[in-house]
Order: sequence, then structure tokens, then C-alpha cells
Amino acid sequence: MFAFDLLLALALLLSGLRTLTTPRLDRGIVLFIAFGLLLALAWARLSGPDIGLAEAAIGAGLAGALLLDAYGVLQRSKDLHSKGLPSSA
Repeated sequence: MFAFDLLLALALLLSGLRTLTTPRLDRGIVLFIAFGLLLALAWARLSGPDIGLAEAAIGAGLAGALLLDAYGVLQRSKDLHSKGLPSSA
């Protein structure tokens, strides 16, 4: 199990770094969700399943859904602006 824990820690570090340094916003959001799921798995491995479930539900699930929705609104606003139409938001 030590190898799995080491691999999980490395995956957390790399996904966190990649999330912060990615130039595309949509990729950053997906990587943020993946980071949250990896973090939930890490909490479960640290004998904190309640914190892991909360991280998966709130951190990856709810926050990820809100970020994806905000990204969609931003894209629609950009499309309307590029067509010369006034945005409603």
C-alpha cells in the first residue's frame, strides 16, 4: 500500500501544479475537479472518510459544477459580444 500512497501523493502534486499552470480555462476546471477527486481519495486513505466524502461532494462536485456553469455563461457572453449583440448578464 505504500506504493499506492506514494503514487497518490505524486498525482496530487502533479495535478495541482497542472491545474494552476494550464493556459486554458476549460482544462483548468476539469483538472480542478480531478484534483478534488484525488484529494477525496487521499482523505479516505488517511482514515477520514467523512472528510473525503465532503471533499468529493463539495470540492469536486458542487464547486466543479458551479465553475463549469460560470464558464458556459462566460463563453455565451463572449459569443454575443463578438456578434455585436448586447449580453443579458
